[in-house]
Amino acid sequence: MEIAKTEQDPAAARRAAWLSASAAAQRTARRRGPGPVLRRAALVALAAGTLVGGVLLLRPDGGARKEAPPAPGPATRALTAVASGAPASVGDLTALIADRAAWVRTHPKDEASWAVLGSAYVERGARGADPACYPRAEWALRRSLEVRPRDNQDAEIGLAALADARHDYAAARTLAEGVRSRAADRWTLYPPLIDAYSGLGDTKAAAKAAERLLELREGAGALARAGEVYRTRGWREDASVALDEAVAHAASPVQKAAALTAAGDLAWERGEPEGALARYAAALHADPGAAPAYAGRARAEAALGRKAEAQRDYQTAVARLPEPRFALELGELYESQGLDGDARTWFAKMRELIARDEAGGVDDALLLGRFETDHGAAHAAVDRLEAEWKAHPSADAEDALGWAMYHAGETEEALTHLRKATDSGVRSALFSYHQAVIERELGQSGAARRHLQDALRTNPYFSPLLAPKAKEALAALGEPPDGGPRDMYGHVAAAAQAGPSGSDAESGGGGGGAAASSSGSSSGQGARRPARPRQARPAKPSQRH
Repeated sequence: MEIAKTEQDPAAARRAAWLSASAAAQRTARRRGPGPVLRRAALVALAAGTLVGGVLLLRPDGGARKEAPPAPGPATRALTAVASGAPASVGDLTALIADRAAWVRTHPKDEASWAVLGSAYVERGARGADPACYPRAEWALRRSLEVRPRDNQDAEIGLAALADARHDYAAARTLAEGVRSRAADRWTLYPPLIDAYSGLGDTKAAAKAAERLLELREGAGALARAGEVYRTRGWREDASVALDEAVAHAASPVQKAAALTAAGDLAWERGEPEGALARYAAALHADPGAAPAYAGRARAEAALGRKAEAQRDYQTAVARLPEPRFALELGELYESQGLDGDARTWFAKMRELIARDEAGGVDDALLLGRFETDHGAAHAAVDRLEAEWKAHPSADAEDALGWAMYHAGETEEALTHLRKATDSGVRSALFSYHQAVIERELGQSGAARRHLQDALRTNPYFSPLLAPKAKEALAALGEPPDGGPRDMYGHVAAAAQAGPSGSDAESGGGGGGAAASSSGSSSGQGARRPARPRQARPAKPSQRH
């Protein structure tokens, strides 16, 4: 079979009759399950990449060719890459968009090509951090639905991925679940469904969707998606295995770089900057244009004290992929060095990029709320983050809202939110640090000490601004006083009044109820709460056959 593309075949217009029939055949095709091999990103770009593959348009050969086929052009490469859920380069996606746009100008009733065009715009926007692509994507996908209002699952899945890219996870879930209710074997619906569940904080549903994707689709794309889900749930060893398998099964340099970058992010979160650097270097060797790898490398370099190199890599990342979070991280790096003027410059750049995102329909409330909290606008942040938490109650939103409430003076309610974030299963040094700060202010010295230790054990370099403060706070608390476990949670006085045989002594020894529930000791490698039973996990990679 060959891809019918106008860039390779001037007679493509005569082949248009093949498109609808072959696209329908592919929509019903089912791949065999994965062999014995096995959260951000996961990624919208990865999810969007599967969509174009879901509407890949093929035609059977009319006969054997005697001459060698021509080398594939960029649009063909984009289609071939994403056919298996792999990311495509921005340049190839741009060529694919131009090709399909030219086609639909003369074939406006081809709903499959409209869906390809819209889905390619979604991935182009995600991979290039170009929100201007999203209104065009929406127009093309809705045009596909106008041509074929019923049973147009490709366009519906494209709209779900678009909603994820705009951080409208509730809409994405509704769209993807609607397709699943009618065609549960459509593998292309699961990546946007996983992103939607993750954005809404439903990690169990995300894990189930990842398992279904692995049943329906083999290869690096599905493995990388599963690795991101395992990472979000705190199953770090499973995540590491899945991501390593994704690297081994990558079918293109872009796909290999994406998997290596995710593996580097995992190593960074585990407090292993040297290991993270090695993975980012491998990613950039595979794909020198992998901007997220530059940002990851900058984080690791900053952790190792290589500040000048980190600044250069952050600047490269922002130039290649202008995401607001990269500008914020660079600004905070400058701030940690006392370079307030440079920090303000990059904070202004972050606001500029957020405004650009908003023009494309992207909701950056979580990022902006975090910035406002840490830089003097806590009350505005509370209003913003409360709305975000109600719409998308993820662990990240829970933590951000609690931290903003603390800065706004709502300490008790803040601690409630932060406990929920740390109890979510997400392994985050930032969550633990935020909770420790509030516990220390409330006089819960034992719980504060344990969460500071947990933050620094998880990743001692988690923030150029906050990691040094965590170390200072832990040193100021010192070693726990004599008296046993009661002192660990800051309930010495209550325990002393009740006496060793009273019921109050028992509650003191148990750690003070809710405070104890989120104070379990853990390491960066293991589960956060080994004493707490959890739901049965999906089979590990070695158990998959």
